[in-house]
Amino acid sequence: METPYKLRCNIIGHEKDVRVVCSTIFPENGILSGSRDVSARIWVPIEMDNGFQEGHVMRGHSNFVSSVCVMPPDEKYPQGLVFTGSNDSTILAFTLDSPQPIFKLTGHTNTVCALSAGKFGFLLSGSWDKTARVWLNQKTVMTLEGHEAAVWAVATMSEQGVMLTGSADRTIKLWKAGKCLQTFIGHEDCVRGLAAVRPGEFLSCSNDATIKRWLTSGDCIGTYYGHTNYVYSIALLPNGEDFVTSGEDRTVRVWKGSECVQTIPHPIQSVWSVCTLANGDIVSGASDGLIRVFTTCPERRAPEDELQAFEEALAASTIPTQLGDIKMEDLPGPEALINPGRKDGQTKMVKDGDKVQLYNWDASASKWNKVGDIVGSAGGTQATSGKTLYQGKEYDFVFSVDIQEGQPPLKLPYNTSEDPWFAAQRFLDENQLSQLFLDQVANFIVDNTKGVTLGTGGNLGGDPLTSGGRYIPGSGGANGVGTGGGDPFTGSGRHVPSYTDQTRSNASHGADPFTGSGSYNPVGVTKASTTNTYFPVRKCVTFTQSNPAQIMGKLKEFNQSVGGDKAVSDIELESLSTFITGQSSTDQQIAVLCKLLLWPENVIFPALDILRLGMLYPDVNRLFTGKAGFLEGLYQYLSADQPTANQMLALRIIANAFSQPGGLKSNFENCENLLTAILKLKDSSNKNIQIAIATILLNFAVSFFGIDDLEKKSLCICAAGSLLEGSLDNEAAFRLIVCIGTFINDDDKAKVLAVSIDLPAILSKYKVLTEPKKLTESATLLHNCFG
Repeated sequence: METPYKLRCNIIGHEKDVRVVCSTIFPENGILSGSRDVSARIWVPIEMDNGFQEGHVMRGHSNFVSSVCVMPPDEKYPQGLVFTGSNDSTILAFTLDSPQPIFKLTGHTNTVCALSAGKFGFLLSGSWDKTARVWLNQKTVMTLEGHEAAVWAVATMSEQGVMLTGSADRTIKLWKAGKCLQTFIGHEDCVRGLAAVRPGEFLSCSNDATIKRWLTSGDCIGTYYGHTNYVYSIALLPNGEDFVTSGEDRTVRVWKGSECVQTIPHPIQSVWSVCTLANGDIVSGASDGLIRVFTTCPERRAPEDELQAFEEALAASTIPTQLGDIKMEDLPGPEALINPGRKDGQTKMVKDGDKVQLYNWDASASKWNKVGDIVGSAGGTQATSGKTLYQGKEYDFVFSVDIQEGQPPLKLPYNTSEDPWFAAQRFLDENQLSQLFLDQVANFIVDNTKGVTLGTGGNLGGDPLTSGGRYIPGSGGANGVGTGGGDPFTGSGRHVPSYTDQTRSNASHGADPFTGSGSYNPVGVTKASTTNTYFPVRKCVTFTQSNPAQIMGKLKEFNQSVGGDKAVSDIELESLSTFITGQSSTDQQIAVLCKLLLWPENVIFPALDILRLGMLYPDVNRLFTGKAGFLEGLYQYLSADQPTANQMLALRIIANAFSQPGGLKSNFENCENLLTAILKLKDSSNKNIQIAIATILLNFAVSFFGIDDLEKKSLCICAAGSLLEGSLDNEAAFRLIVCIGTFINDDDKAKVLAVSIDLPAILSKYKVLTEPKKLTESATLLHNCFG
């Protein structure tokens, strides 16, 4: 590239991350952006200036804007339309003179994360609900189903009449007339972006840090390396051949053919999106809320003082790379290799530019031999990993191995957490070498990594599935929840329907089973901050605390007010006292409870509270959950017009149902409808409702252990991720984090799914909290799982 890109301007206006940018048709060389601040904006170039000014602000979504696109003009809309997709599962349409949407498209059941406009008014959308939809005249005309995880990327190839979808299931699919004609397999992680190059050819980018070039026939004709972390976005330059990409390694990269000809660093972690303008300028949207424009045109470059300020911001934002307890900046340079080693096999790390190289002293040859590159990757969950990226994957060492005289050395990647013989066997297989080399290669790894424990990480408390360091929620209960959140049934003498949850054991007294005195601590093991005692969870969490006297008092009061055939006798009421305390559960008591469950919604909450306790008894649980319409009967109490106590208790009944086989089976079989019902309350500000929803999702995670059902798991993980995006009570957030940690434990597909919904980014706000400690620690541990 003859002239490099330089900063043109910074555009300030959005209050949070700019998640997506694209070019506009009107105005020419304008910019359309979407942000976590729940707005989309159009930026107009300023004549006789290098900058842009805000020309149009569009609002209407209830959650952040995650995708945008421009529909070309037609007779009805001579300036075209702007479409925005959101985490609220909807698509909104705007005109250039309307700050409010002119219509809404509904149909997706989760975040709409990709949009692409086709010819003749067609719109293609991709969603976390694992589908893509084709829209025309404000209606879904096709639903493209087949992906096993979120559809993160879409593109249209109008000349061929085909559509492309890229997914977190690592595949790309080609569709025509609603049918999948081709599935492209090659990426090793979530596919994040697609760009049609010409008829029959397209590009893709992925979380595996690569860009691939494909023919629509199914062949991958090129894989391009350069990024050192997730590649989020890809866009063609105006010449239709060259392209630009952006990613989690803090860069935008310019590609000519298969070569990265320029890297444009950014002073922030995540460069979420990149697009190009008709004049060839490059636009990026990033996690600091800024839009940056870069140009090759000298007349449009920023003044020297602004360019200098940008360079200074880059320098100031450098994240120190650490290798264990060794800071990269403290390492010596290559000059340290002038001095001979003290003994054979001595290792020495030296800094060479932005890389750390490992050398080994060969006493027989009296020289230092380079045995591997150790490069701290940039950003994301890998910011301080001290690893090098080789073919899209991170390793502690990448050795250069001379196998044959006169031939270039082969690369031997190795992580210190894996078996040297396993790594050696993989090396032999990939390079088609004789099995006779196995011991020689394995011993080479052992000899050259002695005493080096980079990247071992892991759970210092042992295997989270079997060791004493795992969380076993036995008799200890969930922590106290309190009575806040706007409970309308409080005060002296009033029945408060179990606003504190704990298990039935008297030993725990409400202690937190995750961190408190009720948690399991093996003799001789001291908890450390690196030990994961939070997840996975293998036993359901229940709400069990009760105040029998208050429940009975409220029943008697309401029994008098309902009167008529809905009232029960005093003897029947009194019979429930032993049911509430768990001493008995007879047919007569169950019959009385069934009568109480027919009371009006304004007085039914004590009966719902008793049913909550009944879910803990095997025979009662089996009887109620086995009835047709049991869950549907509870769903009625989850509507927005119900009293808060009814909503909360219905949720707790569902949560407690997991404690016995009958309820677990019922909830599991009705997973999709159940999630739809409970998520009607996802925007509730009542902390008890938030905690109850989080507990249901946590119990789903427990119930899915050992079951290979990615579809249902994806529904739960997406629901938990969506909830964590909002404003949550700390205990609710903690349970959702434990929920996801339980889902992804030893489940790579679930982990890929969690990454596909940007869970690492979502967790960031919880990692920086100072209190409560368990929330910060669990968020950090879960975040590290994606490193």
